[in-house]
Amino acid sequence: MTFHLFGNILTGYGTAANNRGENEGNITTLQKILWKNNVHTTVSAEAIRWALRYYWQTCGDDYQVNRRWNDDANDNIWQNENFDDTAFIDDDVLGFMRAEGAKVEASDEPKAKGKKAAAKGTTTAKRGVLEVTRAVSITPFSGDITFNSLSGKKGRTSLYGTEVHATCYQYGFALTPERLKDKSRIIAILDGLSSLGEVAGNHSRFLYDFSPESLILRWTHDFSPRILYSFEEDGGEISIRELIRKVRNQDIEPEELWIGGAVTESEEIKELVDLGVHIFPGVKLAVQSMKQVIARDLKLPQLELIR
Repeated sequence: MTFHLFGNILTGYGTAANNRGENEGNITTLQKILWKNNVHTTVSAEAIRWALRYYWQTCGDDYQVNRRWNDDANDNIWQNENFDDTAFIDDDVLGFMRAEGAKVEASDEPKAKGKKAAAKGTTTAKRGVLEVTRAVSITPFSGDITFNSLSGKKGRTSLYGTEVHATCYQYGFALTPERLKDKSRIIAILDGLSSLGEVAGNHSRFLYDFSPESLILRWTHDFSPRILYSFEEDGGEISIRELIRKVRNQDIEPEELWIGGAVTESEEIKELVDLGVHIFPGVKLAVQSMKQVIARDLKLPQLELIR
């Protein structure tokens, strides 16, 4: 049977600001959605995917990345515009698409009998194997704004405000390693998601750490994740009571779960320990254990475990 890896990640607490560079007048805004009848801030899946690709580019493990970020040019530089999901990890994991219009514009006039139809546009595409949800803040947005002033000569835009949200974010991911051209790249995905730096921030003025403070991993033959958005705030504490309910009621097999990080210090975790869930005090310990099981089940080279 086919294995699937699902995950749900909770970041540490921090101040998020201007994760897209949008503004309304002189106010730089955060993305927002209505979540459980309250306004929450959110970070796009695209921002998280960008950070993962940048991690592979800069981590020093010699990953071949096709779409490389150039800090000097402030733009992406392609190594192969025709794509190669065998050679490049990001083409394989994150997918790609290039749409090209027809070289000759099609005419609206009816074609004479015997004449060929006008050329059509082409699309070169591969659906990404790694799917990432939108990150949603744990707490509602209360509307905090900081006001600032540009240094030096003043003008009409010298005074500006920035929406700021002090919160944690949670997001989920899913992948089926059998769909990868190189199944061992699942190890690089886990390493990257457990080590993400900033994916949001107000240019160089804000830093928000997107590495996990707590995480839940599920290695299973089940097609459905069943663990997405498991974290919730309850009286100022982080709870995973809905996940516990699912394990207790046998919707999720306890031996399929790996949980690590700060959430394991809560009282409610004791029930999961008794049920047989793999519990680790640290995020890195949980990820390392998960990688060992994945390498065994997928028959990966032992060398992959030290990445």
